[in-house]
Amino acid sequence: MTLVILAAGMGSRYGGLKQIDPITDNKEFIIDFSIYDAVKCGFDKVVFIIKRENLEAFRETVGARVEPYIKVEYAFQEIDDLPEGFSVPEGRVKPWGTSHALLCAEKYIDDNFAVINADDFYGRDAFRKLAEHLGNLSVDSVNYCMVGYVLRNTLTENGTVSRGRCVTTEDGMLASITELTKIKTNGSDAQYLGEDGEWTDLAGDTIVSMNCWGLTPAIFGELKRGFVRFLEGEGGKAQKSEYYLPFAVDEQMRAGLCDVKVYPTTACWYGVTYSEDKPAVVASIRALIESGEYPEKLW
Repeated sequence: MTLVILAAGMGSRYGGLKQIDPITDNKEFIIDFSIYDAVKCGFDKVVFIIKRENLEAFRETVGARVEPYIKVEYAFQEIDDLPEGFSVPEGRVKPWGTSHALLCAEKYIDDNFAVINADDFYGRDAFRKLAEHLGNLSVDSVNYCMVGYVLRNTLTENGTVSRGRCVTTEDGMLASITELTKIKTNGSDAQYLGEDGEWTDLAGDTIVSMNCWGLTPAIFGELKRGFVRFLEGEGGKAQKSEYYLPFAVDEQMRAGLCDVKVYPTTACWYGVTYSEDKPAVVASIRALIESGEYPEKLW
């Protein structure tokens, strides 16, 4: 099984290359903990999706550390890597989103795979559930999965975040997922900014997507077709529009092309969306090490 790590984000809100910002005394990154948990759960290859100019930084740090334990590949998300007949709109510098990032890594993926964000700490329970699901699928299966988090366990006090709001059926299958791009805390609950410019209440126990997916290579064909439709529409002309992976999966699901099992977890998410988030993340990881969940030195 392959672990695909989305690490090509510009990190504009954080103010730097947050994916390789050390969070332990041993200079380990959040990515290290995800890979460590994945290896423990049976993943044997990792694909980093990065910007080409960040290759050496990744290779000399986390890449060098994990290569003795797991096969490593690097894929590059480049803004001009587009289907034939399409070009980058004048003035656009923003990448095309997580679905496009995954398409850029297709040639490195030939087995069932998980997809995660580089700057999110998911906890070992997530990788255990992903591995159990993916281990029972053929590579042409369209029975995907995702790990769903309790919204209040994924928020920051330092600004807004983007989350995919999930609706599930009684038997735990994903019925719909809606990307909400501006969510803020509101006591033990939350609020999100709607398209009408108004803040709307959102229950704190809402299950949300943290881009923690279990997929198979079967997704790529329809993902390519969906990206073409996106480029043919207004998305292909805008300066900042993105083809989000949750949107693409939802699109396929609604068309009857796949189904998605949701595995809820009560684990707390830790992430560095803003630079002010880092001290809390460092303290939380330190507590997990001191409790024995992780060794003092991962590798």
